[in-house]
Amino acid sequence: MTRADLGKDPREVSAMFDRVAAAYDRTNTVLSVGNAPLWRVATTRAVDPKPGERILDVAAGTGTSSASLAKSGASVVAADFSPGMIEVGRRRQAQVPNLVFVEADATKLPFDDDAFDAVTISFGLRNVNEPKLAIAEFFRVTKPGGRLVICEFSTPPTPFVRFGYGVYQRYVMPPLVKLSSSNDTAYEYLNESINAWPAQPELAAWIREAGYTDVAWRNLTMGVVALHRARKAG
Repeated sequence: MTRADLGKDPREVSAMFDRVAAAYDRTNTVLSVGNAPLWRVATTRAVDPKPGERILDVAAGTGTSSASLAKSGASVVAADFSPGMIEVGRRRQAQVPNLVFVEADATKLPFDDDAFDAVTISFGLRNVNEPKLAIAEFFRVTKPGGRLVICEFSTPPTPFVRFGYGVYQRYVMPPLVKLSSSNDTAYEYLNESINAWPAQPELAAWIREAGYTDVAWRNLTMGVVALHRARKAG
């Protein structure tokens, strides 16, 4: 099995990410046309990590986003359910003293209630087979007054941008994947999962249903990506 499907069986998704772990960061930079670092900066600013805080980065992959958060002096837990991603992450981020990696399922987080000042996930929620359950888990482990930040591919609100993005996905992305990825068939799932993912208002509704307040979002790159923010009432 080289790729997952929209059934999102956790074992298949984990195995798929194990196989692409080595070239994952490079492929993301190529496919995002250089935007991935900009999205990471926007996410880090939205989380607003502070020294002494405890932050959970879910679906952290190789820990690139986690390391960005840890620069603030916060204590960061990078959680991912792909052992291959964690192995690469531990090696690449070994010099970051306030960052630890934990193998964890987003729908069954191995942490106490009210454990984190902030919870964040970047480009991972759409890979979870029960995303509403995952958001409920995020709420459980967020401290009262704590923050949630979700960065995820989304639906461009402008028809012209939606059309152009569709052309990019169909005709430009496949050859780029072949050039940059260690497992190009796995990235067929990428397009499928993006196109099946709900638009910004629906994800915001899921976040409210979980119990968060002050839910808002900001479009990045004309809505190709959306940054959702919320707070747990304190």
